[in-house]
Amino acid sequence: MVNKGGMFFTESSPPLFILQWTDGETVHYHYGPKDLVTVLFYIFITIILHAVVQEYILDKISKRLHLSKVKHSKFNESGQLVVFHLSSVIWCFYVVVTEGYLTNPRSLWEDYPHVYLPFQVKFFYLCQLAYWLHALPELYFQKVRKEEIPRQLQYICLYLVHIAGAYLLNLSRLGLVLLLLQYSTEFLFHTARLCYFADENNEKLFNAWAAAFGVTRLFILTLAVLAIGFGLARVENQAFDPEKGNFNTLLCSCGTGASTGASRAPSAECPPRPGWQPGSSRGSRVLGRLLPAPRSLSSLGACLHQALFPESPASLRLPRKRSGESRERNLHTD
Repeated sequence: MVNKGGMFFTESSPPLFILQWTDGETVHYHYGPKDLVTVLFYIFITIILHAVVQEYILDKISKRLHLSKVKHSKFNESGQLVVFHLSSVIWCFYVVVTEGYLTNPRSLWEDYPHVYLPFQVKFFYLCQLAYWLHALPELYFQKVRKEEIPRQLQYICLYLVHIAGAYLLNLSRLGLVLLLLQYSTEFLFHTARLCYFADENNEKLFNAWAAAFGVTRLFILTLAVLAIGFGLARVENQAFDPEKGNFNTLLCSCGTGASTGASRAPSAECPPRPGWQPGSSRGSRVLGRLLPAPRSLSSLGACLHQALFPESPASLRLPRKRSGESRERNLHTD
C-alpha cells in the first residue's frame, strides 16, 4: 500500500511490507522479515521530523535562554524526548482504550500467543522501533559529547531490547500498557527538566515526578508479575513452539518479565541507611557519592535531581538546615 504522498498504511488496502491475515471482516497482521524494510523507511521519516522539531522549535527557544554548551545539549535531548513521549502517550492510550485492554485486564494474557495483531498495534510497534533506531545515528548528527555517548547508548539499547522483546515474543498487549506507564513518567521528567533550564528555581515538577516515579514503578512491577507469573502460568498451552509463536515457558517468561517489566531508572545512587558503611555487606560496592536520605517529598525530588544533575547550582540541592539549629548543635558540642 503505497500512496502518492508516501508509504503509509491503511486498513482498507493490503500493506506492502506487512504480512496480513484476514478473519472475516477483521484484518490482522503478523510480523515478518519485511518489517525490516518498513522500519528502515520510517527511520528516515523520523530523522526528518527530528530535524524539523530541532530547527523550528528547540533552536529558537534555546537562543532565548542563552544556555551553556552542557545545558544546551541536555535541553535538546529533553526537548526531543518531550515531543516523542507526549505523542507516544496519546497514541498508546488511544490504542489501549480502543482495543479494550484497560477494561479487560485478562486480555493481556488470555488467548496467548497473540500472533496476529490489529493494524494500529503493529504500526505503533514499528514506529517505536524506528524512533529508537533513528536515535543511534542522531548521536553523530547532534555531535553528542563523548562522555554522554555511553549513557545514551545504554538508554537507547534498553528501549530497543524491551520493545523488540515484547513484539517478537508476542507480548504486545502487555508491552503496550507497560510502555504507557513508562512513557508517562519519562514525559513528566523531561518536562521538569525543561522547566528547570528555563527557571532554575522551579522544582515543583521534580517533586511531582518523584512521586509519580515510585507509583508507576509499583504498577509496572505488579502488572508484569500478575500477567506473567499468574496469567501466563495458568494458560493451558505451555509448550515451547516458535513456529506458532508460543514462548510460554518458565525460562522465556522470566526473561520476558525482566525485559518487559524493567524500565529505565534514573542514575541516582540510593541514599544509604543510617549507620551503613561501604563494604559492610556482601556484594556492596563503594559509592562515589552518597546522598543524605530524603525526609519529605520535596527533598526526595531534590535528592534525585542532585544525582541526575551534579553540575546544577545549589538552588535544587537538598535544603540546608537553619542557622538556629546549627548554632544549637555548636553550643551542645562546646
